[in-house]
Amino acid sequence: MSSTRARRVVVTAGPTREYIDPVRYLSNESSGRMGFEIARAAAERGDQVILIAGPVHQETPEGVRRVDVTSARDMLQATKDAFLGSPGRSVRHFGKDGADVLFMAAAVGDWRPKRRRAGKWRGKDKGDEVASLELVKNPDIVATVARQKADRLVVCFALETGDGQRRARRKLKAKGADYVVLNDESALGARLTDVEIIGPAGIVDKLVRRTKRVVAKRLLELA
Repeated sequence: MSSTRARRVVVTAGPTREYIDPVRYLSNESSGRMGFEIARAAAERGDQVILIAGPVHQETPEGVRRVDVTSARDMLQATKDAFLGSPGRSVRHFGKDGADVLFMAAAVGDWRPKRRRAGKWRGKDKGDEVASLELVKNPDIVATVARQKADRLVVCFALETGDGQRRARRKLKAKGADYVVLNDESALGARLTDVEIIGPAGIVDKLVRRTKRVVAKRLLELA
């Protein structure tokens, strides 16, 4: 998909939060650094960039339009607007034609509480020693947008433990993405990372103990 023209790039970054009550939520340890580095590198090469960020403490890269979201459903809507297109003019999207490339680097929560309590959950006040929380599945953002991507590029991430490569290949096929970037839990919050870039035909590249900025620049070569 390489071209000399400026591309319209959407990047997602960071965790999502799913609130149990007004003060408690389900989330993860993602710092958002990888996604922010991709957005920074894309802007530096002259691309138009929308960065959809979960709750993180990262400075917005110069030249990047940032959209802050909280939940997985918030991120889904913002990603659909920016990547697939939405009428009108807004910082949230590029207009009705959408974007050329999506880097789905966010660590989106798989589950959310079935209901969010209006007040603070006070199970312990009743003397309960065990509590249960009913969860429902969140929407799959990559699979949802990839079904409508046409000839646009979708790159997703897979944080896996154990036999990660097999699961990453399966994820690539199931979600309909063009590439999957495989890493493990050591990447969370770290400055250096190990990744394998996997396409339909197998491993495209493997980067070991590289900064996330170096990895970001390599990923942009896919587009």
